[in-house]
Amino acid sequence: MTLIKSISGIRGTIGGQVGEALTPVDIVKFTAAFAKGRKKIVVGRDARISGPMVDGIICNTLIACGVEVINIGMATTPTTEIAVTGEKADGGIIITASHNPVQWNALKLLASTGEFLTDAEGKAVLATAEAEDFDFKDVMELGSITYKDYTQIHIDAVMKDSLVDLEAIKKAHFKVVLDPVNSVGGVVMPKLLEQLGVECITINGTPDGHFAHNPEPLPANLVNLSRTVVANNAHLGISVDPDVDRLAFICENGEPFGEEYTIVSVGDYVLSNVKGPAVSNISSSRALRDIAEAHGCPYYFSAVGEVNVTTKMHEVGAVTGGEGNGGVIYPALHHGRDALMGVALFLSHMAHKGLSATALRATYPDYTISKNRIDLPDASAAEKVFAAVKEKYADAKLTTIDGVRVDFEAERKWVILRKSNTEPIIRVYAEAPTEADANALAEDIVSLAKEIL
Repeated sequence: MTLIKSISGIRGTIGGQVGEALTPVDIVKFTAAFAKGRKKIVVGRDARISGPMVDGIICNTLIACGVEVINIGMATTPTTEIAVTGEKADGGIIITASHNPVQWNALKLLASTGEFLTDAEGKAVLATAEAEDFDFKDVMELGSITYKDYTQIHIDAVMKDSLVDLEAIKKAHFKVVLDPVNSVGGVVMPKLLEQLGVECITINGTPDGHFAHNPEPLPANLVNLSRTVVANNAHLGISVDPDVDRLAFICENGEPFGEEYTIVSVGDYVLSNVKGPAVSNISSSRALRDIAEAHGCPYYFSAVGEVNVTTKMHEVGAVTGGEGNGGVIYPALHHGRDALMGVALFLSHMAHKGLSATALRATYPDYTISKNRIDLPDASAAEKVFAAVKEKYADAKLTTIDGVRVDFEAERKWVILRKSNTEPIIRVYAEAPTEADANALAEDIVSLAKEIL
């Protein structure tokens, strides 16, 4: 497995050769590169088995670089983002491979804003690492480490938000089943739900990094959660990924609410109370746009990637948005995907509506996304496919901020082609009001590609 280096950080499997996995040598190298020019850095981690080892290497490398380290221990990604600004730090390192399997880990890098690095900032870190242009200090200039817990600070911030209706949630007497997949969500989410006055049944709650199932919060991985919701007559199932920035719900009947509809439902609630723009990435469901327009609010999309979404949200002054993979971004708290905030807003919404999760989902426009791929003989072949698609659909609405997206406004459907950064393929996502239409649209694109490759 090749070590994957991107603007947001470094990820790979633990165990293997330098350059082919995330080794201690790589961890030192990229940590020292990130440390250059920074005096104070926050470090947090999820509950992965390799977390303590990686944490130790990172913190000691930072000390060797003369950095003041604020170690917040086991903490969610959004908690670490909040801690960066709370500590007025120059940046942050989140030790997490997000939804990747147990053998993976990563260094996710944050700017002083508590947001992921921009393209230019990320490339600068990678260049410093490549050049091995490090700044290790003399013994009298070594850094220091302070340990702090930001979990309650994060929860308090959620509870104080004006749109979190604690009284309404408590009156609803919600019972939920939580699946934090044996990571830091097992520490944080029960505390939040208790303070919200919600009865919480937790499965896979021990934060030991031994994931009970594939940690990506997709329906196929949440079968046990669905069964437990039904068996306990719960109002809702809540699933978070290992670093608690993605959020998916299960309805009271055991059916998925739909990961794409996490930001749609939260956006609906926010826009019911605060008018303003909504933003999601270019491959997220059109449903958020429909909801925004129904509230008389503008909608914008960005390139894929959290930093691109947050950049667009800053640009247009968005009040709600995120990514269709369950990544709720609520700028009133901070510009980052945050499952804690997402849960509090969603439960407020359910309480206000007085609807079951199934009934609430039925109030939203119904779309299906078909996900496909085109295998390429080499990476350069992608441009041939993009050119052919732009030529064939020249009369449709074309967007090229991230690959090629074709919108068919009258039919309320779209398709996007994006080149993978890690393998010679093009990812093809198509959305339409029916599964058959989405699959047919995707197949048209795949067939076109096969004709020219």
